[in-house]
Amino acid sequence: MYPCSNPELVGAVSAAGGLGIFQPISLTYVHGHEFADGVRLMQRLAGGRPIGMNALIEASSRTYHEKMVRWVNEALELGVRFFLTSLGNPRWVADVVHAAGGVVYHDVTELKWGRKGADGGVDGLVAVNRRAGGHAGSRTAEALFDELAPLGLPLVCAGGLGTPADVVRALSIGYAAAQLGTRFIATTECSAHPRYKQAIVDAREDEIVLTERLTGVPVAVINTPYIQRMGLRAGPLARWMLRGRRTKHWMRTIYAFRSVLALKASNSRGDIQKDYWQAGRSVAGIDAVVPVADVMREMRHALAAAQLSSGIA
Repeated sequence: MYPCSNPELVGAVSAAGGLGIFQPISLTYVHGHEFADGVRLMQRLAGGRPIGMNALIEASSRTYHEKMVRWVNEALELGVRFFLTSLGNPRWVADVVHAAGGVVYHDVTELKWGRKGADGGVDGLVAVNRRAGGHAGSRTAEALFDELAPLGLPLVCAGGLGTPADVVRALSIGYAAAQLGTRFIATTECSAHPRYKQAIVDAREDEIVLTERLTGVPVAVINTPYIQRMGLRAGPLARWMLRGRRTKHWMRTIYAFRSVLALKASNSRGDIQKDYWQAGRSVAGIDAVVPVADVMREMRHALAAAQLSSGIA
């Protein structure tokens, strides 16, 4: 949810009965909070309910890794006990979080990453399918569940979940829970620019495309005039560097720096001619910008009705 996971949104999701997840770079760099103060603010807004932290753990640089280690440990000191890891080996996070009695889930898009997450000691996996926003996978929700289920870990469905019916469908497949992103950008509590939110409401599913120009790997975005002008593929030099064992780290560092700047501007500027607007294929079911509490209320009602009719837990 970088850069859209502002404290007001994270706190509102948890207060309404979900588990709001914050992203530390978004918290500190985009929204300007000192880390500890920002975490305490979200905890207050959550009304005592838990919040979680997303740790992007790929060691693109030593400085970044050291900063993430500090953030994880500081979050634990502040009482955070749920961590979502992605883009790296989660072992060090699992070790320190488990020592504090916490839980770690890991983002995966296919079986080989699921195995690495399991080998890294995580408690569950977030299965990112091809309908997701941001770094999307390539499998359907059903195929990815079948691929990962033999690992024996709880699975969370991520991707294409814009309506209560979508969430009910995911749980009926066998997923333990659902992770929503795009739906919460189009809420009143999200600090994204109103034109970004309206673009999500207006977009059709076939207007979501995958671009390599942001991070070097496919990212799902709305096909705005800016995206059409920039193209979807990384340049030849970037592709060459990403294939090299040593040069890929340099290129990823460059991409990380550029994407942080680009997405921060896109979140606040609202310029269809200049911005990347991340979104998943769940835009098909999003028809209004509404409060988080309304989203969660509709989800609860749909799940209660499904439990009555089919026994979904």
